[in-house]
Amino acid sequence: MSVLIVTNRPEDWPATIPGVEVVDDTTYLTDSKFSERRGVKVFNLCRSYRYQTSGYYVSLLAEARGHKPLPSVATVRDLKSKSVVRMVSEEIDELIQSSLQTLKSTEFELSIYFGQNIAARYQKLALALYNQFQSPMLRAYFSTGGRSRWHLRKVDSISGNEVPAHHWEFVIQSASEFFANRRSNSRRRTAPRFDLAILRSPNDPQPPSNDKAIKKFVRAAESVGMAAEIITKDDYGKIAQFDGLFIRDTTYIENHTYRFARKAEGEGLIVMDDPQSILRCTNKVYLAELMARQGVAIPRTIVAHEGNTHEIGTTLGFPVVLKRPDSAFSQGVIKVKDQAELETQLEKFLEDSDLVVAQEFLPTTFDWRIGVLDEQPLFACKYFMARGHWQIINHGDNGSDHYGRFETVPVDWAPRKAVQLAVKAAGLIGNGLYGVDVKESNGKFYIIEVNDNPNIEAGIEDEVLKDDLYHRIMSVFLRRIEQRKSLHY
Repeated sequence: MSVLIVTNRPEDWPATIPGVEVVDDTTYLTDSKFSERRGVKVFNLCRSYRYQTSGYYVSLLAEARGHKPLPSVATVRDLKSKSVVRMVSEEIDELIQSSLQTLKSTEFELSIYFGQNIAARYQKLALALYNQFQSPMLRAYFSTGGRSRWHLRKVDSISGNEVPAHHWEFVIQSASEFFANRRSNSRRRTAPRFDLAILRSPNDPQPPSNDKAIKKFVRAAESVGMAAEIITKDDYGKIAQFDGLFIRDTTYIENHTYRFARKAEGEGLIVMDDPQSILRCTNKVYLAELMARQGVAIPRTIVAHEGNTHEIGTTLGFPVVLKRPDSAFSQGVIKVKDQAELETQLEKFLEDSDLVVAQEFLPTTFDWRIGVLDEQPLFACKYFMARGHWQIINHGDNGSDHYGRFETVPVDWAPRKAVQLAVKAAGLIGNGLYGVDVKESNGKFYIIEVNDNPNIEAGIEDEVLKDDLYHRIMSVFLRRIEQRKSLHY
């Protein structure tokens, strides 16, 4: 994608950065060559974003043209909203206090240039504010009001003419680094058509994709004309710069991944998995109710609450499986052997959630994991139970985890009924990327879970399709981005 810096006057940006074009606001708004361009990132550094000023129209028309403006019109509104600023102040209050605690004054201004601050001790605070108010250059105003605690009073976007002369060297360095990160794939013979962000946590002990798989996703994206960039939870402010977001990080509602998905979807990105899928898949109470209502076979199930716990043992028998609504990676899922243990564990579970899933125990040596993408089967894998355990993961007391072996087979080799059931269950969630767990017991198949953000690891799920597995997923991203973009052109 090409990069434009738009200013009221060219001298407001007294620097040349390779690959970055500087244009005045009038030219951008009126010259047809800019309205006809495709795949443009617009960094709006106009002096005012007040309603119906040229600065406001730069961001507004950039969105209408299918360009990617920073700040967006939504951010411009947020900057003017006292309630939004107050909410942000409350959300990052601990960081504000720790960052400013040594100051002796009662007023403080923090300048933020492309997510950076000139003083290292304020960098975390600068990044947090940039992530909330995504504008190239910002100035945040804090005060104590004569009391001991600091409060964020106001946040404004600033233009080049408001940058102190002694800050310019740092501004140019920060901007150059910012744009250089976006050109990390510049050695390719042809420029990428779209930009894809792959969200992951480098230190995640149980990542959905290992390092080798991530590299394969990046190469697959490049092969279909997309530039893929690995981002982390600190890159929230970058979301609007991309055309798609691929989440390769553990997902649950109270996690940054859900916030990223919500933000990306709001910015018009193609997101996999989308926030609705995360919301649905991460709650087992929802899944149990949905599958039962839609006639999808699941083990005999009771959604337990304080008023019906006495029915569980007599209805489901023992042993019985209890599941916390938001359990993942076999954690928060336990097997109880009798009524006494059931009552003890239910008391613990119901302290955290008013509803708990109780299911009959179906002993099997393995679960089928059917990968489903775009409502079509993608891969089929047998996940065997860990040695001496009833789940595929045996979480040790000392923090060590033991996994069962796996066997990946062509989808056509998997039981047809298992694949059909998995596709039907996934379709009830959406059209994203899912991993559906299916048990076979006494010749019948049952849905155990539908997982958003399923594991795709090099050497496991890709054993049959090899690199084509990654290419298929990236091709779906490309097609959906093209379809979304066509609505703007």
